[in-house]
Amino acid sequence: MEDHLGYSKSERSDTDDYRNGYKSKRINSSYGSMDIQVPQDRKSTFESQVVKKHQKDISEIDQKIISMYAKGMTTRQISETLEDIYGFEASEGFISDVTDKIMPQSEDWQKRPLDEIYPVLFIDAIHYSVRDNGVIRKLAAYVILGINCEGKKKVLTIQVGENESSKYWLSVLNGLKNRGVKDILIICADGLTGIKEAISAAFPKTEYQRCTVHQVRNTLKYVPDKDRKPFATDLKTIYQAPDEEKALDALEKVTEKWGEKYPNAMRSWKQNWDAISPIFKFSTAVRKVIYTTNAIESLNATYRKLNRQRSVFPSDTALLKALYLSTFEATKKWRMTLRNWGQVYGELSIMYDGRLPE
Repeated sequence: MEDHLGYSKSERSDTDDYRNGYKSKRINSSYGSMDIQVPQDRKSTFESQVVKKHQKDISEIDQKIISMYAKGMTTRQISETLEDIYGFEASEGFISDVTDKIMPQSEDWQKRPLDEIYPVLFIDAIHYSVRDNGVIRKLAAYVILGINCEGKKKVLTIQVGENESSKYWLSVLNGLKNRGVKDILIICADGLTGIKEAISAAFPKTEYQRCTVHQVRNTLKYVPDKDRKPFATDLKTIYQAPDEEKALDALEKVTEKWGEKYPNAMRSWKQNWDAISPIFKFSTAVRKVIYTTNAIESLNATYRKLNRQRSVFPSDTALLKALYLSTFEATKKWRMTLRNWGQVYGELSIMYDGRLPE
């Protein structure tokens, strides 16, 4: 209106056109109706640029609301943004109702059929604060990402849980089986409580690979900044060793060098060697796929953005809704096959003879 008249609300003007209050207008969206106040001018020549004259349907704005929610904005931030940009007030309740409408879609996505075979599966966790009956609790969101036989990344499921245990992980893995998964060659994860036992029970032939990136991070948390860089360099001699024998030699040397100064740092390497060592039978091309959760890190960057923008989620349902929308947003461009997948697939086919389609 200010642009249309050429002067702001507080200014005087010699023009014969001026503001003439507001007119109520009911508009429909794909998720409900709402009333807005449309400004008017004396000559009735002003036309709103967002909700046009005679326009009663703003369904495309619903998609903008969902897109903003997927990018981590809170209902309050979305409400303020709509008012700033579009000039009408959408209550937080209305925005919540719009985003709630995708929950059936989310539930269908969580139940969709999966492939029978996944060469590699990654499991990672991010923690969020969630309000439950007035008490704020820390909940973990577990993301399971699979590499399919075509070498493409697919998020299989998102689970929100409180207590890790072999029973919990067995129910999660059985959920994948119930959706059609018959075999997984390698599961790469951090040291999640009970995961190893659950894998043995649900997929006895599956190999459990401890995520090297998490293993290194967990080691360096015992090391102060002054020694962190040389310590990290020494750790590379272990996980980049050409074979397991040389890796064990490197492990002894690193432990001997730093063990006295930081006795707790290297303890988990020896305790978890059976889950760290599977990597050493593979070439560099395969290692790049399985020894790290790099495949999941870009997704995690999207999830961490939710943490930065929302200190507390009002419920676990709100958290799941935000995670689903963020996942959908982040994976829209996932069309590329992993680099060197032909070589990787060929090596896995030989190493796990008869378990992958030819």
